[in-house]
Amino acid sequence: MSEKTMFDIVEAVALFFLNPLFIAVLFTAVGVGYFRVKKERRSFKVRLLPGLTELKRLLAESWPYALVLSVLISGAGLLADPGWLVLFSASALIALLTFYYKVTSPIYFASAAFFALYFIEKYMANFSFRGWTPGQADLLGDLAVTIPVIAGLFLIVEGLLIRRHTIRYASPSLMHTNRGLRAAAFKTKRLWLLPVVFLVPGDMISAFLPYWPQFTFGESAFSFVPVPVIIGFSQVARSLYPDVLFPKIGRAIVWTGGIVVIVGLAALWLPILGWVALLLGVVCRAAISITASVRDRQGGFAVAPRPAGVVIAGVVPGSPGEKMGLLPGEYIRAVNGLQVSNEKELYDAIQLNAAHCRLQVIDRNGEVRLMQQVIYRHDHHRLGLLVVR
Repeated sequence: MSEKTMFDIVEAVALFFLNPLFIAVLFTAVGVGYFRVKKERRSFKVRLLPGLTELKRLLAESWPYALVLSVLISGAGLLADPGWLVLFSASALIALLTFYYKVTSPIYFASAAFFALYFIEKYMANFSFRGWTPGQADLLGDLAVTIPVIAGLFLIVEGLLIRRHTIRYASPSLMHTNRGLRAAAFKTKRLWLLPVVFLVPGDMISAFLPYWPQFTFGESAFSFVPVPVIIGFSQVARSLYPDVLFPKIGRAIVWTGGIVVIVGLAALWLPILGWVALLLGVVCRAAISITASVRDRQGGFAVAPRPAGVVIAGVVPGSPGEKMGLLPGEYIRAVNGLQVSNEKELYDAIQLNAAHCRLQVIDRNGEVRLMQQVIYRHDHHRLGLLVVR
């Protein structure tokens, strides 16, 4: 293999990793973890998860979905216009840098890129970039089907990620109630990176990268292009527990994605339905976020102080508290036979028998549970509990 061939291959692979969106999401994930830890320490003087958790989970949870999406998109022959891909990534980068992750859903990026193509075609028909012109994007033809279907698939994946990977990372913080008391609210701010392979028609890619993977079908040429796709989620849970609210949001998003895919496929017979599918997806996704936030603010705090007992706001992973199955919202009424009503009394009662701890816990349904756990020297001295103070 010649030196030039090796250089072209390395350049092709580097295109993905040098994508500004890929680089930005790495730094952003670090920032999200850093500010989360600062907020947790401000409320509880201890952090729930390490600061690099968001960075480590950026790809670990999403790569199977990216693989399935790549197979579906390429296998079904869902073509993506090069101009749309550029605008898609640009929209995602702008949304990411706002640090407002309620707008980092791929349905917004896909729709913004699609309608931006329409305006470019209408008002900048003579625009050209490296051989690409707006006239190549058939917005009332193939793209009216493929883009809505791809956007719908992204929505389904977004919903599945929210259902399965947000509860564990809900970060508690203390807030003041209307009565001046302190209660706990839970905020999840997550980012996922999906390296998705798109199928791009034409020889625009191979013209600049001769050894980029390409195949022909009849007289048409196609290239496989890996693009970083980001999915963001941000939501506060106050009146409902995170393990109740977040799965509901995830299910609603999955159903929305399914509807967008179905309406997008109907564009095979009536192309304008592809446009309708994208608008429907945007409206429904925004409505899900707005409705969840409004309803959550209307209710009281699910994790609030009790007349007697210490209310649990969070449990450190791997701690004795997690081993005992303690959950946010439950409260501890007695430790080692002593009634407790605040954090200091909880700690003092644990020290009475530091090797073997017995708890009387009132669960979310008001039922009493008796728990016990052997405490080792390396275990958290407060059972790994973050409590409402």
